Amino acid sequence: MSDSVSIPEKLFVNTAPKVRHVAYLTSEYARASDTFIRNEVRELRNQACDVHTFSIRRPRERNLSEDVAAEQATTFYLLEHPLQMIAATLTMIVIRPMRFMKACGLLLRLLRERRSAVVRHAFYLMEACLLARCLRKRDVQWLHNHIAENSAAVAMLTSALCGVPYSMTVHGPGIFFHPRQQSLGLKIQHSAFTACITEFCRSQCMIFCHRSDWHRLKIVRCAVGPEFVENEIMPIPETKQLVCVGRLCPEKGHLLLLRATKRLVEAGLNPRILLIGDGELRSEIEAYVDSHRLHDNVTIMGWQSSEVVSAQLKASRALVMASFAEGLPVVCMESLALGRPVLATRIAGIPELIEPEVNGWLVTPACEESLVTALRELLSTPVDRLREMGAAGREKVLRLHNAKHEASMLLSLFGTGG
Repeated sequence: MSDSVSIPEKLFVNTAPKVRHVAYLTSEYARASDTFIRNEVRELRNQACDVHTFSIRRPRERNLSEDVAAEQATTFYLLEHPLQMIAATLTMIVIRPMRFMKACGLLLRLLRERRSAVVRHAFYLMEACLLARCLRKRDVQWLHNHIAENSAAVAMLTSALCGVPYSMTVHGPGIFFHPRQQSLGLKIQHSAFTACITEFCRSQCMIFCHRSDWHRLKIVRCAVGPEFVENEIMPIPETKQLVCVGRLCPEKGHLLLLRATKRLVEAGLNPRILLIGDGELRSEIEAYVDSHRLHDNVTIMGWQSSEVVSAQLKASRALVMASFAEGLPVVCMESLALGRPVLATRIAGIPELIEPEVNGWLVTPACEESLVTALRELLSTPVDRLREMGAAGREKVLRLHNAKHEASMLLSLFGTGG
C-alpha cells in the first residue's frame, strides 16, 4: 500500500468570502497536550490566515518544547492584565451599554445552571470585555474557541459585546460529563457554528441542544502535524515495546493497562510498556509499578515533545490505550500516520478511526480479560502483518485527518458564517 494518499486539489479550494483575521481562545494555551490546536493554527497560518491566540490563563507546565514556547510567547493571557480588564469593563458599560446589557442577559442564563459560581462568572464577563477590546484593536473578523467549557462562555459573551461572530470546537469527553452545568446547548445556540471532531461527538451535542440548532453542528476533524506525515513509514522492529501516550488521569485507564501487563509478565510474554504523559495519578501508577516489581517492563517518561513521541512510536510495535473516556485521541492518528497499529477501547469516536483486523484492535472498555487477550494477539502478530495494518491506518489518517483539508473547511465556515 502506498505511503501517501492523493487527495483531489478541488477539495482545498475555498470559494467562501475570505476571513483573514481570526482569534483563537482556550482556557490554557499552549500546553504540551494541545497538539491538535497547534496543528490547526499552524495550517490556518499556512493558508494566509492571520491567527491571534488568546488564553484565559498561562499553563503551569515547565520544560517546554520549542514549538510550545513559541506559541506561548505570542499568546495574550487575559488574567495577567487585571487592570486592563477593569478598565475595559468600565469602558464597555459607558460606550456600549446595550451590548453590555445583552451580555449580562447571557450571563444570567449561564448562572441558571451554576448559581454558586457568581464570582467566577463575573470574571468571565470582565475577561470578555478585555477580549472584545483586543479583537477590535486587531481588526479580528472571527473568534473561535477550543474545548467548549469555561473559555467558550467567555467567547460567547465576547461575541455579544463586540459583534464578532464566534464558533467553537467540541472534543469531549470532559464537556459530556456535565453538559448542562456547562450550558452546552446555550453555547451551541449562540455560536455561528459548532465544530465536532467526530460523528459520535456530534451525536452527543445533538442530545443537549434544541433540534432547531442541529444545523449548526459541523464535522471538522483534528489533524496530525507534518512531522508525522512527511516521512516514509519506517519498518516495524522485532520488539515487544508498546507505547501509551496520554495524561496520567483516571479516564485514561492506565492502572487497568498495568494490571494486564502484570498478567502478561507472569505468563512469560515480557512486554515493555512506555507511558508518555504526566498527571495526578503518577504517584499511584509509580506505586503500582514498585509494589508489583514491574520496573523492567514499565517506564514512565513524563511529558515529551512530538519529536520524542514520534521516535518512540517508530521504535515500537504499536500504540496501546485502555481509556474509559475519550474524544478521539490525536495520538491514535499520529501512530497510524507512522505506520503503527493501534490497540484501543471501543468508545466514543475511536471506532470511526480504528478498524479491527484492518489497522488495529478494539477492546471492551474496563474489561481486563478483553485487554489481555488483545495484547497477547498484538504481541504474537508477525511483523509483516503489523506493517500491513500500519499502512492501512496511514492511508485512512491521510484521507480523513488531513490538516490542509480540515483548515480549508474551517476557513470556508468562517467565511460563510457556518
